[in-house]
Amino acid sequence: MKRFYIFFAFLFSVITANAQFGVGGGGSSIVGKISGSLVDSISQKPLDYASVGLYRVGSKNPLSGSITDAKGNFRIDGVHPGNYNLVITFIGYPTKTVGPFTTTDSKPDKNTGVISVSPGAKTLKEVTVTGQANLIENHIDKIVYNAEKDLTSTGGNASDVLQKVPMVSVDLNGNVAIRGDQNVKVLINGKPSGATSASLSDVLKTIPADQIKSIEVITSPSAKYDAEGSAGIINIITKQTNISGISGSVSGGFGTRQNNGNFNLNYNKNRFSLSINSGGNLTWPQTSITDFNQDFHFGSTHIAQASDGTSLVKRYGTISSATATYDFNAFNNVTSTFRYNKGGFNSDATTQSSKTNYNYLTNPDSTYSYQSNMLQHFSLGGFDWTLDYTHKFKKEGANIILSGEWSHSSIVTDFTDTFTPEKLTDSKQNINGKNDEYTVQADYTLPINKALKLEAGGKEVIRRLSSVSQAFDPGSNGFVYDPINSSTYGYNQNVTAGYSVFTFTLPKSFTILAGERVENTSIHGNPASLGETFLTPFNSDYQIYITSLTVQKQLTATQTLKLSYSKRITRPSYTFLNPYISQSGNALAESQGNPSLSPEVSQTIELNYNTFIKSSLINASIYYRHITGVIENIATPIPIDNAVGTLSQYHNADVNNSLGFNFFTSINPIKILTLRTNINVYTYEPTPYEAYVSYFSNTSTKIQYNIFLSASVTLPKDWVAELFALENSPRYTLQGQSPSFSLLGLGVKKQFMNKKASLGINTLEPFNKYKNFDSNTSSPGFSQTSHFAFPFRSVGLTFSYSFGKLKFTAPATRKKGDVDEEKQGDQGIGGAGGGGR
Repeated sequence: MKRFYIFFAFLFSVITANAQFGVGGGGSSIVGKISGSLVDSISQKPLDYASVGLYRVGSKNPLSGSITDAKGNFRIDGVHPGNYNLVITFIGYPTKTVGPFTTTDSKPDKNTGVISVSPGAKTLKEVTVTGQANLIENHIDKIVYNAEKDLTSTGGNASDVLQKVPMVSVDLNGNVAIRGDQNVKVLINGKPSGATSASLSDVLKTIPADQIKSIEVITSPSAKYDAEGSAGIINIITKQTNISGISGSVSGGFGTRQNNGNFNLNYNKNRFSLSINSGGNLTWPQTSITDFNQDFHFGSTHIAQASDGTSLVKRYGTISSATATYDFNAFNNVTSTFRYNKGGFNSDATTQSSKTNYNYLTNPDSTYSYQSNMLQHFSLGGFDWTLDYTHKFKKEGANIILSGEWSHSSIVTDFTDTFTPEKLTDSKQNINGKNDEYTVQADYTLPINKALKLEAGGKEVIRRLSSVSQAFDPGSNGFVYDPINSSTYGYNQNVTAGYSVFTFTLPKSFTILAGERVENTSIHGNPASLGETFLTPFNSDYQIYITSLTVQKQLTATQTLKLSYSKRITRPSYTFLNPYISQSGNALAESQGNPSLSPEVSQTIELNYNTFIKSSLINASIYYRHITGVIENIATPIPIDNAVGTLSQYHNADVNNSLGFNFFTSINPIKILTLRTNINVYTYEPTPYEAYVSYFSNTSTKIQYNIFLSASVTLPKDWVAELFALENSPRYTLQGQSPSFSLLGLGVKKQFMNKKASLGINTLEPFNKYKNFDSNTSSPGFSQTSHFAFPFRSVGLTFSYSFGKLKFTAPATRKKGDVDEEKQGDQGIGGAGGGGR
């Protein structure tokens, strides 16, 4: 019933707002057309291939244009309501200006009829108008990184682009973090995706960088965004175009590490637009090197285990989408997007291992060794289908958006692990997981007056996840099905939310963004296994209230000061709650979920200063974050067959306080040179709950950091070059630390055909074939270290070509009052027998 109360509260607020404040007024973002025909004033013959430019009344800059056909007809699409003049140019005729012509919300189309042009001796000069955004933009609630302007991103994937985004870092395994916190929620075009819920790091590797237009980073989301994601929200915007006619692009790259390609096609005519995008990537087989050591102490016994080996991995991925939009009239619009993704990898790992027993009293020792071979197949696939209806009221900026989404994803994880000699038991497991997610929501925006705007909304998310794990035992003629150790797992989650946000525009250049959100979460899990009958269904039901507040002061025309507070949660994912033990990946390192987990709750206060000095940007922030119920993965030693291993379980283990400083700049010391810096430094200071004090090995405050530096040069004759470097410090946990990460890259590009085509060369890590990663974990009674070397050096060629019939373009404008879409999602979909995270 709580979910219905939230919806009723939202609907009541909308009805009350309309009753008190009304919805009268004017203005919209509808587009129409202006059409007509040209004839010679003397001969009355049509003027074919004449140029018709569209200008706002009183302006000297063209907005759009058209060329007449063989019968002298012209048509200019994508025209917003307003007053316009037409400027006609044709060889041998003087330039002629006609108008004004007026289009309105109710009558967006205008036919000028026949226009007569007198002969003369003027020559036409075509004009092209283009809009260009800065590489980094700062808004009241987010930072925008315009990836399409980044030279060295071409030929990579979404993970490569995210490495360069202010405040964002990506580790070796593709885990994304904002200011060092990996509890990040990722949207694609403002929408959650079932694919990212299934396996975020793998999905990011399937998105070609050439598909990405920009990336938005929201560190202090307002209450209109879902509460999920304590670190913040990342919104990946893919490329589209809103010019009339047909246009598109082809781009890609071929290299020593990976290859990718992307195709984009856009059609926009009158009130209908269609955008199609398809791309993918394929890596060459890559061999990595591993070294893993464990030490256990049980009384007078010391056991040392060591292993080293190699792993050959081949990865692939593809993602395609189609978006259609239709404007019925000035007030009603419908948009639908269908996105399909497919990806995965195959790996073949061979490891040599040894175990040595020591007795401190008599000093005898025993040693044995064995070899293991693991074959693994991982694949993910699915689709997202969204449908949005927007109704714009007559009052400027007032609208209501009704949205629905269906996300479906599936993951298959199959692995076989064999041992020679059989010191450990051979194992085989096939895991099939499915995730269906249904979302309905309504968002309402009402500018009450010039100083006050209301946003309110409601949302229902229904998630249905399931997995089937088939276990197999070794037999005389291969593996045989084992029904006792096979299992199923069903997981249902419902989230109901409602919010309201007020924006106050105050005197003396103050702006306040204040909001409140309530979310109710209901979870039901149903594990079933013949061999683990002690596992029973579990339920969890909790409600949380989220407050957000941002106060911004416009100090000068180029300087802003902003103070913000936000409260966020991180729900334990499907994998974190999965009660089954997983052995996939390493037979001596098992993992298990915990159905009794509670969500993490974080509160962040941030003070931000932003200034523009000519073409340069400087942005600095200090922030404090307090997180309760931090979910930690705690490892403990356990016996496994004839060896000893670890079992890692998830627990709400500690409270963490973090103080941080973030600084990024983009400066132009000289016209051709742009220097960028992004530095984030923050503390890790956990305080474990009493039950977990004995596992605590990091006893002092740790300093962590992310540093990014780049320089780009624009050279004569359309040559562009860029150099970048990044360094991420180790990431600390209660029991140890994960590896640090660094990267060096260089790119050069030559542009052709008035910048419609380009050829380039990129390289990563030119001086190091392998990148080395070291991590360690320790607790009373055991310690373990791992070394991982991954081939990173690469050289690749990139290309791009843009095509289209139109020469006139205009920068897209965002209508005042349009609402950013929200973010939600539960990460992880694995198998009942222990799928990967």
